[in-house]
Amino acid sequence: MTTAAEPDGAPRIAVLDILRGVAILGILFMNINDMGQSLVASFDDIRHLGWSSTDQAAWWLREVFADGTARCMLEMLFGAGMVILTTRAAEAAGHLQVLGRYYVRNLILFGFGLIHIFILLWPGDILHTYGIAALIAFLFARLPGRWLVVIGLNLAAFTLVTGASDFNRITQRQVTLAQAAVKQRAGIALDAADRAAIAAQKTHEVSKAKRDREMAARVVAEDKARSGTALTWARAQWNTIIVIEGYGLEALFVWEAASTMLIGAGLFKLGILQGTRSRRFYLGMTVIAYAVGVTLRSVAAWQTMQFDDAPKLDWATSELARLAVTLGHIGLINVLATTVVGARLLRPFVAAGRTALTLYIAQTLICLWLLFPPFALALYGKLTWGPLMVVAFVIDAVLLWAANVYVRHYAIAPVEWAWRSLIEGRRLPWRKPAPLRTARASR
Repeated sequence: MTTAAEPDGAPRIAVLDILRGVAILGILFMNINDMGQSLVASFDDIRHLGWSSTDQAAWWLREVFADGTARCMLEMLFGAGMVILTTRAAEAAGHLQVLGRYYVRNLILFGFGLIHIFILLWPGDILHTYGIAALIAFLFARLPGRWLVVIGLNLAAFTLVTGASDFNRITQRQVTLAQAAVKQRAGIALDAADRAAIAAQKTHEVSKAKRDREMAARVVAEDKARSGTALTWARAQWNTIIVIEGYGLEALFVWEAASTMLIGAGLFKLGILQGTRSRRFYLGMTVIAYAVGVTLRSVAAWQTMQFDDAPKLDWATSELARLAVTLGHIGLINVLATTVVGARLLRPFVAAGRTALTLYIAQTLICLWLLFPPFALALYGKLTWGPLMVVAFVIDAVLLWAANVYVRHYAIAPVEWAWRSLIEGRRLPWRKPAPLRTARASR
C-alpha cells in the first residue's frame, strides 16, 4: 500500500504512515501529565497528580498500554526511514555522500529539537535525542535485517542486566534482613553478613528520607513556579532541562533510541513493519507480544501501586515489556489493515503520519502555550490523571481531523516543509499540483 508521493517523487508506504500517525498522537498521552502537572512528581509520587479510582484506572491503562510505546514505535519507524532514505540516496550517490547528507539531515533535526526545548519550553523533546541517536544507528545501516535486530536487542539488554543486578542486590539484602530478625528474636548472635545488611538498610533509609524531602521540595517549587508568571514558568522549564542533563539521562535516552532504531531498521528489512507478512503471522505476533508485554506491565503496575520499598520487576524488564507491547501494537495495526473495516478505521491516520512532525509541535503549542501556562487558560495543576487523558484524546481527535483536512490541499506540513527545505537547500512547494484537465476534442 502506498500513499501520495514525497516532494521528491518517492512513494510513501501507507502502513508506515498509519503507524507513525498512531504513534505521534499516542505520545501525547505520555506527555500531557508532565505538561499539565508537575514533571518531577510524575516520576516520583504519581499520587500528586490525583489518585481517585478514576485516576488509578486511567494511570493503569496508560502505564500498561501506552507508557513508552509511542516513543518506541517512532524510534522503530525512524530506523525504517533511515533504511528507506539511505537506500534511495545510494542509487544516485556514493556511500560517503549518503553519509554526509544523512548526518546533515539529523543535525538539522537536532537543531529543531533545541528550539523545541529552549524556545517552546518542552523539556521532554525527542527530536534532539533522535538526531543524535540516528548518527549512531546509521553506522550499522548496511547490515542485514537479522543482524540489525540482534544488535539492537543486545544494546537494549543493557537495562535488563543493570536492572536485574539491582533487583537481585535489594532482594538479597531483604532476605538477609529477614533472617537477621529471626536470629535476633531467637537470641542468636548475628554474623558479619547480617550486620552489613542492617547497616546498608539504615544507610538506605537515611538516603531515601533525604531524597524524599528533596523531591517533595522540588515538586512544591515547580508547582509554584509554573503557576506564577511567564518568567517563573520559563525558568522552571529551563531548570528541568538542566536537572535532566545533570543526571546524565540524555545518554540513556540516546542509548535507548539508537538500539530501538536498529531494531526498527531490521524489522523493516525483514518486511515486518510495512505489512508484507501474512495475516496469520501478524496475529501470532500480536498475541505473543501482548501476552509477554501486558503481563510484565500489569505486574509492574501493581507493584508500583503498592508504594513500598520492595524490589520492582520493571527494574529489569521495563525495556523488554516496552518492546513487547509496541510489537503487539504494530502487529494489531497490520492485522486491522488487512480487513475492510480495519482499513477504513485506520485510513485517517495516514494523514497524521504524513504531518507527524507538525502535529508533535502542535501538541506542545496547545498544551504548554494555551492550556497549562500561567497565562492563557492557566489550567496547570487543575486536572488529575483521568481528566488529563480525556483532554489528550480530545486534542488528538482535533489534530487528526485537521491533518486530514490539511493534506487534501497541501503536499507537505509546515514543520516538515521547513526541515526538508533546509535539507534540500531550496524552498519546497507547499501546495499540491493542480490536477490536469482533459480537454474534450470538439468535432
